[in-house]
Amino acid sequence: MSDLDFLSRAFGFGPEAPSAKDDDSGSLLAARDALLRMNSAFRILTDAMPQMVWSTLPDGFHDYYNARWYEFTGVPSGSTDGEGWNGVFHPADQDHAWGVWRHSLETGEPYEITYRLRHHSGEYRWTLGRALPLHNEQGKIVRWIGTCTDIHQAKMMAEENEVLSRELSHRIKNIFAVINGLIGMSARQSPELKPLAAELQDRIAALGRAHEFARPHSEQSRPVSIASTLRGLLTEILVAYPALGEGRLVIAGDDPEIDDRSATPIALVFHELATNSAKYGALSAEQGRVDIDIVQDGNDVKVNWTERDGPAIVGEPQETGFGTRLVQLAINQQLAGDIQRHWLPEGLRVDMRMSASRLRRAEGAPV
Repeated sequence: MSDLDFLSRAFGFGPEAPSAKDDDSGSLLAARDALLRMNSAFRILTDAMPQMVWSTLPDGFHDYYNARWYEFTGVPSGSTDGEGWNGVFHPADQDHAWGVWRHSLETGEPYEITYRLRHHSGEYRWTLGRALPLHNEQGKIVRWIGTCTDIHQAKMMAEENEVLSRELSHRIKNIFAVINGLIGMSARQSPELKPLAAELQDRIAALGRAHEFARPHSEQSRPVSIASTLRGLLTEILVAYPALGEGRLVIAGDDPEIDDRSATPIALVFHELATNSAKYGALSAEQGRVDIDIVQDGNDVKVNWTERDGPAIVGEPQETGFGTRLVQLAINQQLAGDIQRHWLPEGLRVDMRMSASRLRRAEGAPV
């Protein structure tokens, strides 16, 4: 395809470019020159980019790839035009890639997918593919512009980190199991301690479940079964603390639905708050109390953590610990909200706001 044909199709002028013989006034020649200059700038720009760049006609026919594509794949120029692109995908990814691409063509929705693309070395490397439609003034799609980004190194590092995370989690859960076993052995030797030992074992088991929610998760390791509401999850996380059963830790108010998307950051936040309270705050005192009030207002879910009857607070701590920064990150970025701490003499109050749309996926949304 000539440069002029490419730009004519790219900007919706039809399959054929205007010719000089049709030009009586010179305006068509000027338009053609402008298109040629744009084409030259487009190719220079895309060839200078580190990503592979490609484009298609409105029906998905691939007719352009930049130099990075041919450099990465090592295929002859033009060999992946049309539908030939799918042949360089890993065989296990081809059907899925076709399905996602057809969906975008039918709906006009942005295209995004990860797949394994054959490198010129013969190795299949993980790649992130994205594409957006270009519309003319009438709103009609005239072209798709896409990129492929080599994410293989990041993918391999993420998988390695996932293995390390699982191994660390496994060892931590083994520690909980060993402690439970030691308590059981001590109870058998001292029968009068059995009721206390059973209660303590239940608390340790609950801490193990809280750890499973609060640790970082990937798509593969996230908990399969979680409480489906915010109050249900908080109850599961906080059951490890005796104050819950004693009525000194109270969860009240609205009960918005959640799913695995938000369970981990929520568990992390409240596990951190409860742990700090048990060490230094209201839950460290025999009569100390914590109230958790939940109010849903449209897309805002407001949660207030209020401590009282614990050790007196003399002021805000001078240093910010890692746990505090982790909570801030979870609320601000993962739950699209904000958090404020008030160091009141009668006890800590934490005001949190979360986005309801981050607590649970919309129906039909991909997992």
